[in-house]
Amino acid sequence: MKELLVLAREAINCYLNGKEIKVDDDLKNKYSEKRACFVTLTERGDLRGCIGSLQAHQPLWQDVIDNAVNAGFNDPRFPELEKEELEYIKIEISVLSKPEKLDYKDSEDLLEKIDNKMGIILKKQSLSSTFLPQVWEQIPDKELFLEELALKAGLFRDDWKTSEILFYRVDKVKE
Repeated sequence: MKELLVLAREAINCYLNGKEIKVDDDLKNKYSEKRACFVTLTERGDLRGCIGSLQAHQPLWQDVIDNAVNAGFNDPRFPELEKEELEYIKIEISVLSKPEKLDYKDSEDLLEKIDNKMGIILKKQSLSSTFLPQVWEQIPDKELFLEELALKAGLFRDDWKTSEILFYRVDKVKE
């Protein structure tokens, strides 16, 4: 998967320089399966952009390109990347498994069933949000994790207790 990091960096570089990216046919063939991914950018250890797909809708190589460019230039939390920043940017790619619904009886049952290897999707009415499994490193407490996820979705802190919960696993690679 290391070549996906090279592809992501090349996509960002081409975008910065107004060039069209050329993707090798071997790479296209190797990563032709429809898969969802997230691309996370950090600068000197701080989050600098993170955009991804929860559902597989295109070949993985194309999802990497699109999400790398979007993480660098379309994450509403950050200004667009500047050329001078590129040398300080580190890229991480998380390839997601297909999300599965997590059935639970009550909030205690849910807390027992989740673990820090799961990416979690929280859905309630038309609102939803996700945290990649890597977020467990910053928020190891299960209840706080779910509260923050509810807030991220625009819900109340305790709405996780009555929300639909899905989970996924990731294969990740980073520079």
